[in-house]
Amino acid sequence: MTKKPTRKTRSTPRPSARGAAPREPGEPGAAVRSGARPAAPPAAPAAAKRRPAEAKGKPAAKKAKTAPKVASAAKARTRVRPLRKKRPEKMRRAKFAVGQVVKHRYYPFRGVIFDIDPVFANTDEWWEAIPEEIRPIKDQPFYHLLAENEDTEYIAYVSEQNLLPDTTREPLRHPKIGELFTEDEDGQYRAIFLQSH
Repeated sequence: MTKKPTRKTRSTPRPSARGAAPREPGEPGAAVRSGARPAAPPAAPAAAKRRPAEAKGKPAAKKAKTAPKVASAAKARTRVRPLRKKRPEKMRRAKFAVGQVVKHRYYPFRGVIFDIDPVFANTDEWWEAIPEEIRPIKDQPFYHLLAENEDTEYIAYVSEQNLLPDTTREPLRHPKIGELFTEDEDGQYRAIFLQSH
Protein backbone atom coordinates (compact mmCIF):
# COMPACT_ATOMS: atom_id res chain seq x y z
CA MET A 1 0.00 0.00 0.00
CA THR A 2 1.14 3.37 -0.76
CA LYS A 3 0.77 6.10 1.92
CA LYS A 4 -0.86 9.29 0.90
CA PRO A 5 1.28 12.27 1.50
CA THR A 6 0.00 14.46 4.35
CA ARG A 7 -0.42 18.19 3.81
CA LYS A 8 1.55 20.35 6.13
CA THR A 9 -0.43 23.13 7.78
CA ARG A 10 1.11 26.55 8.14
CA SER A 11 1.68 27.49 11.76
CA THR A 12 2.35 31.09 10.97
CA PRO A 13 -0.65 33.39 10.84
CA ARG A 14 -1.71 34.59 7.54
CA PRO A 15 -1.22 38.18 6.76
CA SER A 16 -4.24 40.36 6.61
CA ALA A 17 -5.66 41.67 3.46
CA ARG A 18 -3.56 44.81 3.71
CA GLY A 19 -0.38 42.87 4.41
CA ALA A 20 -0.07 43.83 8.14
CA ALA A 21 0.84 41.19 10.68
CA PRO A 22 -1.89 40.28 13.18
CA ARG A 23 -1.58 41.83 16.66
CA GLU A 24 -1.86 40.15 20.04
CA PRO A 25 -4.92 40.95 22.07
CA GLY A 26 -4.24 43.92 24.32
CA GLU A 27 -1.73 45.57 22.00
CA PRO A 28 -2.64 48.92 20.53
CA GLY A 29 -4.48 48.52 17.30
CA ALA A 30 -5.36 44.85 17.91
CA ALA A 31 -8.71 43.71 16.57
CA VAL A 32 -11.39 43.07 19.16
CA ARG A 33 -14.18 40.66 18.60
CA SER A 34 -17.66 41.96 19.00
CA GLY A 35 -18.99 41.47 22.49
CA ALA A 36 -15.54 40.92 24.04
CA ARG A 37 -14.08 43.29 26.68
CA PRO A 38 -10.86 45.08 25.86
CA ALA A 39 -7.84 43.68 27.61
CA ALA A 40 -6.76 45.59 30.75
CA PRO A 41 -3.50 47.54 30.53
CA PRO A 42 -0.51 45.81 32.08
CA ALA A 43 -0.01 46.40 35.82
CA ALA A 44 2.50 49.06 36.82
CA PRO A 45 5.82 47.71 38.01
CA ALA A 46 6.40 47.56 41.77
CA ALA A 47 9.20 50.11 41.56
CA ALA A 48 6.76 52.73 40.19
CA LYS A 49 4.55 52.40 43.30
CA ARG A 50 7.37 53.27 45.66
CA ARG A 51 7.72 56.68 47.24
CA PRO A 52 9.83 59.20 45.38
CA ALA A 53 12.57 58.93 47.98
CA GLU A 54 12.73 55.14 47.59
CA ALA A 55 12.53 55.28 43.79
CA LYS A 56 15.59 57.55 43.69
CA GLY A 57 17.49 55.22 45.92
CA LYS A 58 17.49 57.63 48.93
CA PRO A 59 16.36 55.89 52.09
CA ALA A 60 13.66 57.72 54.05
CA ALA A 61 15.58 57.12 57.29
CA LYS A 62 18.20 59.63 56.16
CA LYS A 63 15.69 62.49 56.34
CA ALA A 64 14.60 61.34 59.77
CA LYS A 65 18.20 61.63 60.96
CA THR A 66 18.66 65.16 59.64
CA ALA A 67 15.46 66.47 61.24
CA PRO A 68 16.74 66.27 64.86
CA LYS A 69 19.95 68.05 63.82
CA VAL A 70 17.97 71.00 62.44
CA ALA A 71 15.82 71.09 65.55
CA SER A 72 18.82 70.96 67.86
CA ALA A 73 20.55 73.74 65.92
CA ALA A 74 17.46 75.93 66.16
CA LYS A 75 17.19 75.13 69.86
CA ALA A 76 20.81 76.10 70.39
CA ARG A 77 20.24 79.44 68.69
CA THR A 78 17.22 80.22 70.84
CA ARG A 79 18.77 79.05 74.10
CA VAL A 80 18.30 81.65 76.83
CA ARG A 81 21.41 82.43 78.79
CA PRO A 82 20.96 82.57 82.56
CA LEU A 83 21.09 85.99 84.07
CA ARG A 84 24.27 86.82 85.85
CA LYS A 85 23.96 87.75 89.45
CA LYS A 86 25.02 91.25 90.20
CA ARG A 87 28.06 91.47 92.33
CA PRO A 88 27.50 93.30 95.58
CA GLU A 89 28.97 96.76 95.51
CA LYS A 90 32.10 97.14 97.53
CA MET A 91 31.62 99.11 100.70
CA ARG A 92 33.54 102.36 100.69
CA ARG A 93 36.51 102.26 103.02
CA ALA A 94 36.49 104.85 105.79
CA LYS A 95 39.13 107.53 105.52
CA PHE A 96 39.32 108.13 109.28
CA ALA A 97 39.56 105.68 112.20
CA VAL A 98 38.09 105.31 115.69
CA GLY A 99 40.20 107.33 118.17
CA GLN A 100 41.37 109.83 115.55
CA VAL A 101 40.95 113.55 116.27
CA VAL A 102 39.29 115.50 113.44
CA LYS A 103 37.78 118.93 112.82
CA HIS A 104 34.86 120.18 110.73
CA ARG A 105 35.63 121.61 107.34
CA TYR A 106 33.27 124.61 107.75
CA TYR A 107 32.25 124.93 111.40
CA PRO A 108 34.66 125.70 114.30
CA PHE A 109 34.57 122.45 116.27
CA ARG A 110 36.73 119.37 116.66
CA GLY A 111 36.40 116.00 118.34
CA VAL A 112 37.44 112.35 118.54
CA ILE A 113 35.73 109.61 116.53
CA PHE A 114 34.08 106.85 118.58
CA ASP A 115 31.87 105.17 115.96
CA ILE A 116 31.54 104.94 112.15
CA ASP A 117 28.56 104.26 109.87
CA PRO A 118 29.48 102.97 106.39
CA VAL A 119 26.64 105.07 104.90
CA PHE A 120 24.18 107.66 106.14
CA ALA A 121 22.14 106.23 109.05
CA ASN A 122 20.32 109.25 110.49
CA THR A 123 16.86 110.72 109.82
CA ASP A 124 15.87 112.58 106.66
CA GLU A 125 14.82 115.56 108.80
CA TRP A 126 18.36 115.81 110.16
CA TRP A 127 19.83 115.58 106.64
CA GLU A 128 17.46 118.21 105.18
CA ALA A 129 18.27 120.61 108.04
CA ILE A 130 21.85 120.93 106.73
CA PRO A 131 22.28 123.95 104.40
CA GLU A 132 22.01 122.81 100.79
CA GLU A 133 25.36 124.28 99.77
CA ILE A 134 27.19 121.99 102.22
CA ARG A 135 24.66 119.13 102.36
CA PRO A 136 26.59 115.86 101.99
CA ILE A 137 25.70 112.85 99.89
CA LYS A 138 24.35 109.85 101.77
CA ASP A 139 26.47 107.17 100.12
CA GLN A 140 29.63 107.72 102.17
CA PRO A 141 30.90 107.02 105.71
CA PHE A 142 29.47 109.10 108.55
CA TYR A 143 31.26 109.57 111.88
CA HIS A 144 30.11 109.91 115.48
CA LEU A 145 32.25 112.43 117.37
CA LEU A 146 32.77 113.45 120.94
CA ALA A 147 32.86 117.04 119.77
CA GLU A 148 33.54 120.41 121.39
CA ASN A 149 33.85 124.06 120.49
CA GLU A 150 34.85 127.08 122.53
CA ASP A 151 31.56 127.08 124.43
CA THR A 152 30.35 123.51 124.96
CA GLU A 153 30.79 119.77 124.42
CA TYR A 154 28.34 117.55 122.57
CA ILE A 155 28.01 114.57 120.24
CA ALA A 156 28.20 115.31 116.51
CA TYR A 157 27.30 113.30 113.43
CA VAL A 158 29.43 114.39 110.46
CA SER A 159 29.96 113.12 106.91
CA GLU A 160 33.41 112.16 105.69
CA GLN A 161 33.44 114.91 103.06
CA ASN A 162 33.03 117.56 105.77
CA LEU A 163 35.88 116.36 108.00
CA LEU A 164 39.61 117.13 108.06
CA PRO A 165 42.40 115.72 110.23
CA ASP A 166 43.17 117.87 113.29
CA THR A 167 46.91 118.48 113.57
CA THR A 168 46.96 120.88 116.55
CA ARG A 169 47.68 118.01 119.00
CA GLU A 170 45.80 119.93 121.69
CA PRO A 171 44.02 117.76 124.31
CA LEU A 172 40.25 117.47 124.29
CA ARG A 173 38.11 118.26 127.33
CA HIS A 174 34.95 116.27 126.53
CA PRO A 175 33.80 114.51 129.76
CA LYS A 176 32.97 111.22 127.97
CA ILE A 177 36.49 110.71 126.64
CA GLY A 178 37.71 108.99 129.83
CA GLU A 179 34.85 106.47 129.60
CA LEU A 180 35.65 105.39 126.06
CA PHE A 181 39.37 106.05 125.51
CA THR A 182 42.77 105.95 127.08
CA GLU A 183 45.51 108.37 126.03
CA ASP A 184 48.98 107.04 125.28
CA GLU A 185 52.34 108.86 125.60
CA ASP A 186 52.03 110.28 122.08
CA GLY A 187 48.63 111.82 122.83
CA GLN A 188 46.77 109.24 120.71
CA TYR A 189 43.36 108.01 121.89
CA ARG A 190 42.94 104.24 122.18
CA ALA A 191 39.37 102.93 122.37
CA ILE A 192 38.81 100.85 125.51
CA PHE A 193 35.87 98.97 123.93
CA LEU A 194 38.10 97.86 121.03
CA GLN A 195 41.10 96.70 123.07
CA SER A 196 41.80 92.96 123.27
CA HIS A 197 41.48 91.25 126.67
